Amino acid sequence: MKRFLVCPDKFKGCLEAPEVAEAVAEGILSSIPSAELDMLPLADGGEGTARILREATGGREIPITVAGPLGKPVRSSFSVLGDGSTAVVEMASASGLALLGPDEPDPLRASTRGTGELIRAALDEGLRRIIVAIGGSATNDGGMGMAYALGARFLDERGIELEPSGEALGRVRRLDLTGLDPRLLDCEVTVASDVANPLLGEEGATLVYGPQKGADARALELLESGMRAYAEVVGAATGRLLADTPGAGAAGGLGFGLMSFLGARVEPGIEVVMRAVDFQQRAAACDLLVTGEGRYDAQTAYGKTVSGVRRAAAELGKPLIILAGSLADEILSPGGDGPGTAAGERVCCLSVVPRPMGLEEAVATARRNLRYAASQLARLL
Repeated sequence: MKRFLVCPDKFKGCLEAPEVAEAVAEGILSSIPSAELDMLPLADGGEGTARILREATGGREIPITVAGPLGKPVRSSFSVLGDGSTAVVEMASASGLALLGPDEPDPLRASTRGTGELIRAALDEGLRRIIVAIGGSATNDGGMGMAYALGARFLDERGIELEPSGEALGRVRRLDLTGLDPRLLDCEVTVASDVANPLLGEEGATLVYGPQKGADARALELLESGMRAYAEVVGAATGRLLADTPGAGAAGGLGFGLMSFLGARVEPGIEVVMRAVDFQQRAAACDLLVTGEGRYDAQTAYGKTVSGVRRAAAELGKPLIILAGSLADEILSPGGDGPGTAAGERVCCLSVVPRPMGLEEAVATARRNLRYAASQLARLL
């Protein structure tokens, strides 16, 4: 085997996907200097998706200042892909949890206004095909802020306009969509998401992800009841009843807002990314695929990068090596190479950690450990 497709995701909190790919490549070449490597870092709709798509397609980045999750200006950007006609908006860069300090998250106050401002900037650039990557949100506003930035107006029972926030959801009684940006009618909007939650209920946006964004029991109750009322008003105004649609609950209901106001289509993020970078064609030209992520567990099967690569490898009949920072117990069971093992698959899952160590040390030595693991695998091959 001489030609490898190196296509990992990031090791979250440790190395970005391009850095993971570089470390793996260094290890392979140290053992097989003649190896041909096709470097294709991937993402699944979370942080880093815009960079991955931009660099893979030879695109460009356009910086812009927008409203952050709590309204303060933040320096953000959107990307234009190499085709010159597709924009990638990464909501985490405008409305993401990583933009807030440890004591700042507040889903009652936070909004997706900045994400809407990025979409508006892409429209100003003349782009009409838009990919919105919606992982890593700090918000739980059902896309209210996004729609507000694009011209929608939300009114309370007295007809007074509301500022977008999670707290305001329950006070929305009427929508004025006459000012919604008319350029959206000519747009094709695709939502890249790694979750398929509905908007409401036990598996919905608020109750599943609200606690991660700082919501206590009282806030969860307010947000859930507010989201339910908001969904009814939006459905009546748009004629789209989408609260139960898979992906509506992604990013605190931003998936719902994008589908309702922009007519967006929600797709698994890894599928959007793989299609944009011609993954199938590049994988077909290789002898073996190498992917990886920080932790390989049961959640991997639900729309994560590694699951998409694994599916593609099986379809193409290509052997696959999965490198992970850690492997869950279900992976370590006898014959356990991960959930959803299919007959005829050729897949090997390995941890890159060479000995027992704490998380801090594992993070600090991740690049070295990846190089070593890749070099040993290449030597074996």
